[in-house]
Amino acid sequence: MTAPARLEAAPHVHQVPPPISAVDCWRQAVDIRREWLSLALSTEPADRPTAEGHLTSVYARLRRPRPRFVWVDSPRQALPLLRGAPTLDDLYRWVHGRQPPGERPFASDLAATVSRLRSALEEEYTRPEFDKGWYPRKKGEHWPKLPSLEALNAGVPPREVFHQAVREAQHTSLGNGICHPIRAALATHGPLPVAWYGQQESWIAHYDMQRRLRLARYRLSDERLLDDWAGLARSCGWWWPGADVCVIVERPAAITTRRVPGGRHEEVELVSVEYRDGWRVS
Repeated sequence: MTAPARLEAAPHVHQVPPPISAVDCWRQAVDIRREWLSLALSTEPADRPTAEGHLTSVYARLRRPRPRFVWVDSPRQALPLLRGAPTLDDLYRWVHGRQPPGERPFASDLAATVSRLRSALEEEYTRPEFDKGWYPRKKGEHWPKLPSLEALNAGVPPREVFHQAVREAQHTSLGNGICHPIRAALATHGPLPVAWYGQQESWIAHYDMQRRLRLARYRLSDERLLDDWAGLARSCGWWWPGADVCVIVERPAAITTRRVPGGRHEEVELVSVEYRDGWRVS
């Protein structure tokens, strides 16, 4: 065998990517956040087969059969189908208090699963050097809220900067800026059952960013469950899970937002949203 042949026959050696700087990582993190925000504001029709496939997988992980899926054109249209579904107070009683009589609601098991998943994803962060900074923070003090580059230059740990720029920014935009006003409009009809927000789940972008930038190495089971939640965010609007029936909302027909005054990370808030049945919140 000639030398060139021996080289060609040698096994492929996995190339370890070069380390990424905190500033480059932040720039990529911002692009990922913008990508997920764009999905949250999408008015494309829902991808129903994909959404139902991911929800079937979510149910299966909790050893539940595929539910019957009911699609509606707005959250308001969903309300008559949700009688008896648990509210947030109901779930707190099941999880933290004295358990009420009756069968444990499926939404309670689902909420516990999501809580465990998020805790596991936090623990699987693998860039300890990004935990370090030199900002003179006293014990018990919160990290300063600064524009990202300014925070990095001031010595705030990169991990905290990414958390503010993605996790907190998405919560401001989607949780406070969009979901809360819609929930407030629905609340005029009475106590609201617990919903999951599909395209507007605010926590997914943060954990997707960590894995795409190789800031974390998730266990396969955790990664697959994150894939299901990410798939739902890419394919449908809000949804309410019941043991036998899952109600899913189509994406809005139109949505308008504006920048949050004084926002450091391009946060937005709702101006108006119109759903496909004509229901509108502004």
